[in-house]
Amino acid sequence: MLNKIRNRKGFTLIELLIVVAIIGILAAVAIPQFAAYRMRGYNSAATSDIKNFKSAMEAYFADNSAYP
Repeated sequence: MLNKIRNRKGFTLIELLIVVAIIGILAAVAIPQFAAYRMRGYNSAATSDIKNFKSAMEAYFADNSAYP
């Protein structure tokens, strides 16, 4: 009887709980990092938009000798 239980294929409950705990720890570390990466992306996009706006204003000034 004991040999039949040991010969079964599959995962035990403890093994599955350990895997879920590890995935939870990795997610807890990764989610704040992901938020920081998104914020850096938004800041870079805003900086790029400001530079493009500046170039457009300078082009308008060159054509019309006044800012809008």
